[in-house]
Amino acid sequence: MADIKLEGLSPAVVEKTAPFLAEVINNYSENIHSVYIVGSAVTADYNEKTSDINSIFVLKKMDLRFIEVIAPLGKRYKKKGVAAPLIMTPEYIMRSVDVFPVEFHDFKLIHQTVFGEDILNGIDVRMTDLRHQCEREIKSKLIGLVQAYIASQGDRRILTERFMNLITGYMPLFRGIIMLMGKKPPILKNDVISELSAATGINADIFRRILDIKRGRLKLTKDVMNTVFEEYYETTERIGKVIDDLQV
Repeated sequence: MADIKLEGLSPAVVEKTAPFLAEVINNYSENIHSVYIVGSAVTADYNEKTSDINSIFVLKKMDLRFIEVIAPLGKRYKKKGVAAPLIMTPEYIMRSVDVFPVEFHDFKLIHQTVFGEDILNGIDVRMTDLRHQCEREIKSKLIGLVQAYIASQGDRRILTERFMNLITGYMPLFRGIIMLMGKKPPILKNDVISELSAATGINADIFRRILDIKRGRLKLTKDVMNTVFEEYYETTERIGKVIDDLQV
């Protein structure tokens, strides 16, 4: 049996992921370099009802047969909130940090190694690469917000879902921006929003409202749909201008 380390994870995360990890690692450990749980599942932000459990499998060498074998497991474990894992190799990580610095910065910051040697801690993100992706991502978010609003056709339920989907990608981006501004990025989402506001001087409470909607603490009503969209867009735009002015 492989040595799978789940200590420190919440009981709910352990219950959902342990069978999946055991099934994969115990059968294919020879080609698995390391396995990580990443994102909210390793933090106090994890919500059993709304949060996915994300993982990364690092293979010693890419093996498409491995992917073909674990693919059928996706349907079974998706019902438990276990998302399809990212599959990488050490070489891929080394060659891709400059292309996806926002994501790899977040993986480095928020992960738990459950099998093998931890190589995520050794990731070195260059500030110039991080700035360039942050600039691209914030502009992409502006386009995404407009598309979401138009595609919803005034349907509150559809717009709520699209707003919730978009906010997930904001958190790694915000941590990257905080890093660019010379601050230590927090782990918890509400802390990230507070630190972003402090670092940029921009009121970012709209993002906290969207998180509350996603957590089921607040509902997006038809009466405030336009106001929420405008604030979501305008605050994102102001943050984009801060990035444009950064000298990195």
